[in-house]
This record gives sequence, C-alpha cells and structure tokens, in this order.
Amino acid sequence: MNIHVLQHAPFEGIGSIESWLSERGAAVGYTRFYESPALPDVADLDLILVMGGPMSVNDESTLPWLRDEKRFVSGAIRAGKAVLGICLGAQLIAAALGSRVYPGRCKEIGWFDIHGTSDQPGLFRFPETATVFHWHGETFDLPDGAARLARSDGCDNQAFQIGSNVIGLQFHLETTPQSLDALISHCQSELVDDDFIQTESAMRKAPAESYARIHDIMTEVLNYVTRQ
Repeated sequence: MNIHVLQHAPFEGIGSIESWLSERGAAVGYTRFYESPALPDVADLDLILVMGGPMSVNDESTLPWLRDEKRFVSGAIRAGKAVLGICLGAQLIAAALGSRVYPGRCKEIGWFDIHGTSDQPGLFRFPETATVFHWHGETFDLPDGAARLARSDGCDNQAFQIGSNVIGLQFHLETTPQSLDALISHCQSELVDDDFIQTESAMRKAPAESYARIHDIMTEVLNYVTRQ
C-alpha cells in the first residue's frame, strides 16, 4: 500500500498507526505543512491520513496552504481513495466537502466516552460505549451524504462516514503515552477548569488497557477503510 500522511504539527504524529503500517510493509510519504506544503499525485495513493493540529480549518488567511489541502482532500474523495481524518483531519474533510466548521459548545480534552450511533448495514460500527482520548474545541456540520457514527455528551458529531472508505474522527484512537506527553507539553495552556477537560494528572493515570482498547478500534477502522 502507498500511504500519505498530512501532518500539521511536529508534535501530532501518527502514534499507534505506525505499527499498523509497519506490519503491512506500507510505503509511507508525508506532507509536513509546517515544513513544506508540497502534495503528491492522488492517483498514486491507496490511503490518505489527515492528522490533527492546533490550528483551525478556517485559518486560511494566515495558513494559505489550507486551501490547497482542502482541494487535495476533496479530490482524493472524488477519486474514490481511502481517507481517514483525525480531529483537525475530520474537520478538514467536512470543510473540503462544503460543511461549516465552528467552535463546539465545549472543549473536550481527556478520556471521555463516545457512543456508537450507527446500526445501518454496511457502515462501520463503533461500540455502544467506548472511552477514547479527545483533544478538540471545534466541531462541524455533517457533510452531505455523510452518516454519523458516534456522538458524546459534549459533542454531537464525533465520527462520520462517507461511502465505504472515508471516515472522520473527532477523537484520537492513535494516542500513545508518548503522544499524550507531546500534546500536554505543547498545549498545556488549554487545560483549564471545565466540565469536559481533565487535569494533566487524570489524563496520565489512564492504564495500559485504555491505550490497548483504542488501538484495537483504530486497527478496525484502518482495516475497514482499506478493505483489509
């Protein structure tokens, strides 16, 4: 498989996805927008991973490469490529398809439950309840033709699917203890007292089983969009 990663910040990498790619001998390329906005030919790709980042999809005036990224993502979807968006990446898919992205009614930072909402045949199905890791403050309207896959108490649209090979996730199934450390280190100012924001110590107390469970779900998602 030829995989391309769209990375928006050096401290938000692919986490546990690296093991999945390695096990399959995938050829992996990167566009690191904080270094260069150069994008590959979509025709050569089997899967595009659109990762998270601290910026907003609406920051085109200060980050003009966002326009090209949205065109790239929409072109990949039109070409029938497998696309997985995570946090900012999910918001970019929504924006690329013409949906509104805006501040959510609250920020979600930490380990909180999502609830699977899909019972339609042929759609990816999340568990009825799963505790996953979040770090986001914006949300989006579902794109036309998208099916909602999950919600939470703090955010209505936690995951969506378009067709059989495009999924957007507001949450971070790829999180590892190391990637959690990196997020806390670079975004600690966001850890204020609020209903859906955990303290640093609470986030770090997550047991190994919590990471194992979300990594298992991430494997299921990746297998689904690539038809493994």
